[in-house]
Amino acid sequence: MIGAMQTRRFGKLGWPVSEVGYGLWGMGGWSGSDDAESIAALERAVERGCTFFDTALAYGDGKSEQLLGKVLARHRDKSLVVATKIPPKNRKWPAFPDYKLEDVFPADYVREATETSLKNLGVSQIDLQQFHVWTDAWANDERWQRAVDDLKREKLVRAFGISVNRWEPANVLKALRTGLVDSVQVVYNLFDQNPEDELFPLCRELGVAVIARVPFDEGSLTGTLTKDAHWPEGDWRNLYFTPENLAETLEHVDRVKPDVPSGMTLPELALRFILACPDVTTVIPGMRKARHVDANLGVSDGRALDPALLERLRRHRWVRTHVIV
Repeated sequence: MIGAMQTRRFGKLGWPVSEVGYGLWGMGGWSGSDDAESIAALERAVERGCTFFDTALAYGDGKSEQLLGKVLARHRDKSLVVATKIPPKNRKWPAFPDYKLEDVFPADYVREATETSLKNLGVSQIDLQQFHVWTDAWANDERWQRAVDDLKREKLVRAFGISVNRWEPANVLKALRTGLVDSVQVVYNLFDQNPEDELFPLCRELGVAVIARVPFDEGSLTGTLTKDAHWPEGDWRNLYFTPENLAETLEHVDRVKPDVPSGMTLPELALRFILACPDVTTVIPGMRKARHVDANLGVSDGRALDPALLERLRRHRWVRTHVIV
């Protein structure tokens, strides 16, 4: 028998959301994605009690949003929280400090992108709209602040969040202190533990929800990658797992494997490590198959990791500084 999924409060907003959410990037255009399979996986997630779904306008140029929209239309009776993101107008990931706000998130573009997402999703209001890139060089610029306030005031969005650059978890602290940010989305996993230093304490202080993305380090922490792994041309993972990075990553994965308890898989351990952090509101693994949904959502059973094991896992922290989205 499948038990009920655990929920957590979405920061100061107080929304109850499933602690394991759903990341939709992969179904927007990664190689190997199948639309019918993706929709079946989404339906399975709803059936299992997942209530938080994270997508973006840039995922397949709206395709991911449209797939989710088809599922949402069949479940209007359920309290599902939908998060999406406004892509940078200059289409450059990540955002660097010398980028001008007017080239990335001008007010008219913020509204236009939001209206496009509303149409793709088939909803009248987006629960959580997010900036898909960020630099704190913009934190005190009133233009983005007014644009966000307008979206909320006109009830086009319920809440606003920021997705921060990979390996730059502190590059959002000034924005959080404006009080206008309801959530932050950040890379946090067994390797990337840096958000615990400055970001999580401030989120705790301000009541900002934390969405943990990339729980499996783009697949390395599933334990299925090999040194010969490669993907079709155009697949983003070719950029992330360059031969040098792949080799180094696999070395780190091999060091983790002895710490995987008997009867537990590496992906399960990776998710349980993230859920062990009380500052995390929800974690959003990417899922394109129903069996992945069952495996990942099954981790939300309320069982905690042994404290001694958790302490050993902290030793796998890997500080990386080369910034990619």
